[in-house]
Amino acid sequence: MSDLPPSVLPVRLPVWLAWCEPVLTRLLAWRYFRFATVGASGTVVNIAVLYVMQEWVLFAVIGNPDLRLSVALACAIALATVNNFAWNSLWTWADRLQAGDAPRLGTDMATGKRLFKYTLSCWLGMLIQYSLTLLLADHMYYLVANLLSIVLASVSNFLANDKWTFRRTSADDQA
Repeated sequence: MSDLPPSVLPVRLPVWLAWCEPVLTRLLAWRYFRFATVGASGTVVNIAVLYVMQEWVLFAVIGNPDLRLSVALACAIALATVNNFAWNSLWTWADRLQAGDAPRLGTDMATGKRLFKYTLSCWLGMLIQYSLTLLLADHMYYLVANLLSIVLASVSNFLANDKWTFRRTSADDQA
């Protein structure tokens, strides 16, 4: 059961949806709003990099539009992931970082390990975003397809990072 009050949910769920109440409660908590704000900044980075790479940088280099979109999308996802890791470390989950693992970004082992875990925990979201964008781009403007895919992938990213990358430790509970 969640440690959040049931009043976080704005409506009472039907019985057949009761199984998802803990997930919805957690998503609607303050931490998710921070995560969503960071995600919005990552979305801006993602779409800007995708557009610049697709329309300017790779336009003259890669003639095949499908290959160009694939390469541009991979670059956009990678840069947005680094952006989101930085801000989620510094703001969203800063309270869970131990004193020896200060919320800074550097070349220390703890930051590298956290980035590795963050990247691994986002793999499903990246796969969802990448696959859906390529699938939907056949039916709509590629930037709209990418935006829809980002929204759908954000839920899996939040849950994976909350439960693994930035998980609460026993030291957090004692503080």
